[in-house]
Amino acid sequence: MKKRTITTHYECYDSVEELPENDRAVLLLAKKSLENSYSPYSQFKVGAAVLLRNGELLGGSNYENASYPLCICAEQTVLTTAANLYPGVAPLMIAVAIRNSNQVIDKPGLPCGACRQVICETEMKNNQQMRVILQGETGPIFVFENGLDLLPLAFDRTFL
Repeated sequence: MKKRTITTHYECYDSVEELPENDRAVLLLAKKSLENSYSPYSQFKVGAAVLLRNGELLGGSNYENASYPLCICAEQTVLTTAANLYPGVAPLMIAVAIRNSNQVIDKPGLPCGACRQVICETEMKNNQQMRVILQGETGPIFVFENGLDLLPLAFDRTFL
């Protein structure tokens, strides 16, 4: 038996003002996209935004359903919207912001496993890594250089 170690690296910023300009713009759009969240059951709002290689900025939000498995995550909303509106144009970064009406979340909300997989698939499809920027309602901002930092042993096309 051999033991292996997986290490993840990310940057941690104390405020939006510390972020590079593009990161800041994408995160601010993700926060603005929280307003469009349809989350009447959980009150857990998620906003996401992407910056595409052509300079376009797109936002999206989560969309709940009384049957929870049918909910649509903000990350998947914005990435599929980008792929449909701008086919062949790679996203350079994605930002995700969260808010819960029942409590203040003062740490970044990490994407669910399915969204991590979609982020990695998007990177592979476009042969382009995406910066991943995450923040709660308040608190620090985490910046990952790519999706594999969130899902280091991702399932990909090499298995098929």
